[in-house]
Amino acid sequence: MAQTFPEAAEPLQAGFLATLFRDLGAETPDGPSEEDTVAVHARAAALTHHRTLTVQAEHEHLADLLRRAALPVSAMDFESQLRRYEPRPFPADADLPPVEAEPRWADYAPPQPPAADPDEPASRRLLDSGYQRELAQARLRHQRDLREWRARQAEGAAAESRAARAAHEETEQAKARAVREYNESLEECRRAYRLSEPAAVESLLERALAAAEVATRDIPSPCRALFRPLTRTAVLDLDMPPLDVVPSLSGYRLAEDGTPEPVPRAPAERSSDYLRLAARLALRALQAADAVDTEGILAGVVLNGWLRRPGADPVCLLSVDADRDALARTRLVADPADPADPADPAGARSPVVDDDEPAPGVYADAEHDEALLRLRELSAVVTPDPYGPVPVVPNGTAGATVPTPAELSPNEFAQLVRELLTRGGLGSWSVRLRGPIGLVATAEGTADSALPGRWVVWASRNTDPVAEDEVRTLAEAVREEGAERGLRLTTGRFGEAALDLAAEEGYRRIHLIDGEGVRELSRTHLGLPLAAG
Repeated sequence: MAQTFPEAAEPLQAGFLATLFRDLGAETPDGPSEEDTVAVHARAAALTHHRTLTVQAEHEHLADLLRRAALPVSAMDFESQLRRYEPRPFPADADLPPVEAEPRWADYAPPQPPAADPDEPASRRLLDSGYQRELAQARLRHQRDLREWRARQAEGAAAESRAARAAHEETEQAKARAVREYNESLEECRRAYRLSEPAAVESLLERALAAAEVATRDIPSPCRALFRPLTRTAVLDLDMPPLDVVPSLSGYRLAEDGTPEPVPRAPAERSSDYLRLAARLALRALQAADAVDTEGILAGVVLNGWLRRPGADPVCLLSVDADRDALARTRLVADPADPADPADPAGARSPVVDDDEPAPGVYADAEHDEALLRLRELSAVVTPDPYGPVPVVPNGTAGATVPTPAELSPNEFAQLVRELLTRGGLGSWSVRLRGPIGLVATAEGTADSALPGRWVVWASRNTDPVAEDEVRTLAEAVREEGAERGLRLTTGRFGEAALDLAAEEGYRRIHLIDGEGVRELSRTHLGLPLAAG
């Protein structure tokens, strides 16, 4: 026995170790078998396929977001928010539960007399005089209680019916009164909106923007609104979706060492997909603001798209400065019936991941994307790289309700200058040049106005004093345009040399208005202040 035990244990120990190494996925001392190699490769291929399916699901979610972000928004104007309620009549056949049960004869009937003789028939027992007296008295009690019950029931049913009718009518009147009070408060808001009160305009805009956001609740993109009565412009601050909403991978493939290897997407392709989504969200917000303004209160809309990251300052990725006419000329939402439109789900392409070739983008190149083309029609500025990120300068900022000149967008500033001078008597306004800090325009004043003749207007938001060279340049423009006068307007101030030059005989046709004059004109003609910047 002692000689055969080690010989029997040795092959047992070797088999156990081989099984243990195989279960752990490690090489046996003699090297992996062919079956082990195939099993390891199969597990790696299955893992690669599973991870690729996960990436494909992310791409499909992005395509669905792009489709939903391009859907038209529902109108949220005052008419659509009115409620209607007609009180319902009390049902004539309303079933009222009985309060008291009907008296039953079975509860009054006396027990039959017992039989004295087992062979005696039942009919003979019923003729017993004592039993008949009890039976007659029981019938009288039953009939009396039944009449009283019916009287109580009739009286109680009528009372319950009256009480139920009164409760029903009170409830219905309360519902109608609540709807009426809501509509009256809505009418108050409409009156305030027509008077361009900021709180009323902002409330309506934010309700419309919140309703537009419903289609993409899985990527919250809140939008805040500020209304400036001075320029009748709404400034919208739209939060852009997080950067990781766009997949960074095309899928996975097996590497040479047999492990799953991620296939990253091209940075330009990922940026293009993010900008497509951002453009659709921006157009949706513009469409909501344009659709809700049925009273024509807004003269323009400024929209800034901000990327907000934890622990970092907000970055502006896109900015739109559009007047009401530009919004009316631009198709802000996709036409679902147009199959050629990139916003149509039929135009989306699901990413097909190959082991050797990365997946294409969700839609066409950004240069040909319909949403971005529409934004560019509105002269929007869009970051070239949201993942840098490369910020853009906002056209206008949402500061206080009373803005400074620096907070106004180019459209707002042009609108303010035009409104001030139109109120002063200049008409036939024609903008020749416009930039971020100013504009050059021509205008005509009637002979009986305070500003008669043809004028060349140069307005700017200067931080440095206006130099004398600018006054000379304006005088040359007046001569070239054949105008009678020139107006140099600045929100800042004029240098001493410019003031001295304008006082000379040859420059008497050049008129100067500084920042204090602009603020005074604003108070006089518009009844609204402009803060000093």
